[in-house]
Amino acid sequence: MQNQEFRKKIENYLYIYEHPSRLALSKKYPKLQKPIIFVRHLLRNIQNFFDWRLQTIKSVKYFENIIVRHQSLLRRKLGVSDPRLQEQKIINLRQAIKKLDGVIIPPRKIFSLWKIIGKPKYKTGYVDGMLLSGGEVSEGLGGGLCQLSNFLYWILLHAQTKIIERHHHSKDVFPDSSRTLPFGSGATIFYNFVDLKVKNVSKFSLQIKIWLTNEHLKGQILSSGKIVEKIHIFEKNHLFIKKGNKYFRYNEIFREIQIDGKVVKTEEVTTNFAPVIYKVDKEYLQKNNFEVWDYTRLH
Repeated sequence: MQNQEFRKKIENYLYIYEHPSRLALSKKYPKLQKPIIFVRHLLRNIQNFFDWRLQTIKSVKYFENIIVRHQSLLRRKLGVSDPRLQEQKIINLRQAIKKLDGVIIPPRKIFSLWKIIGKPKYKTGYVDGMLLSGGEVSEGLGGGLCQLSNFLYWILLHAQTKIIERHHHSKDVFPDSSRTLPFGSGATIFYNFVDLKVKNVSKFSLQIKIWLTNEHLKGQILSSGKIVEKIHIFEKNHLFIKKGNKYFRYNEIFREIQIDGKVVKTEEVTTNFAPVIYKVDKEYLQKNNFEVWDYTRLH
């Protein structure tokens, strides 16, 4: 793994992290944060209004062909975060899936998460939950909906789709706890200009079926026709990178398309690189069997 090409790739990520091109205006001038966000909301609303591809339908009847099914635990240990916020998150998820369940994405049309569920508001049943921004944990309206975007991104990757817009988490915030999916296989959202947008490139319509149980968020992607392709998501080169006293996490995620058990296409979905902000020690690394590349020692 540690060939010259790979080392150059890692060095480039480290350089970009240590030499950011610019500081966001909202960070540089905190008093401008609210007007900047207002303008970005407005611009995204205008953009979405004129984008004819953002067309979905909602139906109470479900298609019969199941492409993929998945479930996600509603309550997980997330560092030292307040468990109360996870209960609040479940309330927010329940509100959002009312809009999502039964949504149909016709061929060549684009699914936009925010366009479908709308802006979270107290008067529509949303409550304060856990928010993540720049690696910082806070409490705010609609908090916890990132679990929904993570979930949808993962299952939609298993269908004949093209990812139009997806934003990764900029930092690895919590140590692994009951993780079953590859690191970096989620999608962060922030109303409405940090969105999850996915295009249906199948010849059939796709439908989202999603619901809650006491323990899980569950869902399926359904198709209006029989699809012979099977899609498998996997990761390569997953490791922790140590530079000085700081750790970073890296992996590459791929999508493999199979027909009758034979691989017909393999494509890279994304590369993830993020600073780790929780404590990393030998015990944690050994317990989870993580590979570590000590950049400092090798240089």
